[in-house]
Amino acid sequence: MTSYTFTPPPVVSVPVVGRAERFPVHRIYCVGRNYEEHAKEMGFTGREPPFFFLKPADAIVVAEPGQVATIPYPSLTANLHHEIELVVAIGRGGRGIKAEDAASHIYGYAVGLDMTRRDLQTEMKKQGRPWCIGKGYDQSAPIGPINPAADAGDIHHAAIWLQVNGSDRQRSAVSQLIWNVAETIEHLSNAWELQAGDLIYTGTPAGVGAVVRGDTMSGGIDGLSGITVQVA
Repeated sequence: MTSYTFTPPPVVSVPVVGRAERFPVHRIYCVGRNYEEHAKEMGFTGREPPFFFLKPADAIVVAEPGQVATIPYPSLTANLHHEIELVVAIGRGGRGIKAEDAASHIYGYAVGLDMTRRDLQTEMKKQGRPWCIGKGYDQSAPIGPINPAADAGDIHHAAIWLQVNGSDRQRSAVSQLIWNVAETIEHLSNAWELQAGDLIYTGTPAGVGAVVRGDTMSGGIDGLSGITVQVA
């Protein structure tokens, strides 16, 4: 038996709708500025080449079905932003995957939140430094249960939305992605070898904004289990 200097942490995993087994998480990839209107609100325009950043796997906070997940208001920030996203769960890895073959690598889909310490991200951008501190902090990746691809319906034309305390903040459609799911997988797999267990946060629509302690975020995508998260 292999011995370790300390007890390894448990495997990070996400529940799967209708199944007893859970989805073990390998890596979390995120796509930046992948809705045109969101790109514009962040000061950019056009269909720029896709770019990616990562969050650690243990940034995951699972919103179990029918429950309200809780995340703490993080340290070092006074401007915590919500970003509702379609999350793609990879079930079969590969390198150099063609867009036309991407569907065969997808296990399922989930609703996720890319929580962002916007003030820290903005400051790092100004300084030309990496902005991991704004995106990849602890508990920055809430996610709902994964719906197997066969059960997700017409996900590529589904509505996507987020409400804060019952009021609309973000509302769009997955069809408005600048780079669709298949194209994203093609680009991503040319930069990294994708592995089973990878999650891809595909980008957020316009309407991102701040939340404070006590706020409740409820988000959904047609055909998928929703997510409800409260900031403590």
